[in-house]
Amino acid sequence: MSAKNGAKLFKQRCDQCHTVEAGGKHKTGPNLNGLIGRKTGQQPGFQYTDANKKKGITWSPETLDVYLTNPKKYIPGTKMVFAGLKKKKDRNDLIAYLVKSTK
Repeated sequence: MSAKNGAKLFKQRCDQCHTVEAGGKHKTGPNLNGLIGRKTGQQPGFQYTDANKKKGITWSPETLDVYLTNPKKYIPGTKMVFAGLKKKKDRNDLIAYLVKSTK
């Protein structure tokens, strides 16, 4: 896993809708700071869909791997338009970056 490569993927695929830094603003998607260990649909100040609020899982590297493969399949009704990352290596790198950057 390469957090460095994950940072590049984040910039290419996620940065337009998400921020990761503490106190970062919400964009189309929520700020991801504190993501690991938080339940779906729980970032204060962001308007989530009922699907996200009711999913009830806790974000971890394992749940992110499934989610990032196909977000709309994992959480039907999510408003996230991202199609997913099909390559396991890309998901692993992005997750490594998210674990590091959202603490």
